[in-house]
Amino acid sequence: MGGDGGSIPGRQDLVKTKRKPEMAERHVERIARWLHCAITQEKLRPPIVSCELGRLYNKEAVLEFLLDKGSCQSAQHLRSLKDFKELKLTDNPAYRGPSNDKGDAYSDNQASLYICPVTGLEMSGRYRFCFLWTCGCVVSEKAIKEVGSDVCHKCGGPYIPGDEIVINGTESDISLLRNKMLDKRAKAKAEKKAKKSQKRKLDEKVVDGVDEKSESVESKSLQAKFRNLPKR
Repeated sequence: MGGDGGSIPGRQDLVKTKRKPEMAERHVERIARWLHCAITQEKLRPPIVSCELGRLYNKEAVLEFLLDKGSCQSAQHLRSLKDFKELKLTDNPAYRGPSNDKGDAYSDNQASLYICPVTGLEMSGRYRFCFLWTCGCVVSEKAIKEVGSDVCHKCGGPYIPGDEIVINGTESDISLLRNKMLDKRAKAKAEKKAKKSQKRKLDEKVVDGVDEKSESVESKSLQAKFRNLPKR
């Protein structure tokens, strides 16, 4: 009998087969960014941090990179402690540990280590996730869009629209984040330069005031000495 009233289903329609190699390869490449440090390629382990481009790192690896002036291309934009944020993640109670699959077999039942605290979606690369730069809390993009709020959904701190950073985003996401990062740094540099200029002008004014006062005191002292000279 046919499965749809006329056609006879083949074995591939009745038996769940392994995922094709190219599909499995794309899947592995996708989830690798969510499981491994962007600098060392080692497995991510707490404390986990992220940057203004949304890449994931082991905090220890970032600190070593900054100290040693590393050459990793994916981290050249990291210059100081201000350029990354420690993430506040939500553990997944369904996580069962590393998979025991061997060979080229593909398993799709492995839970992710972390989830969105609002929607319960797994942070595995299948769904878009963001973190808030202000507090470092990680939530799904769906939670930000669908649960409107002026506070962070995880910690209750203030939420500023535009403060979110897409984690492991697309090339388009990264391009937008990079432009945002460069604009932010240019603004900070301009503000710092303006403050230095203002301080320099203030210092010069103070110095000028001291000099004028000193000259006035010295002039009066000379006049007093001149008056006290014996008359000839």
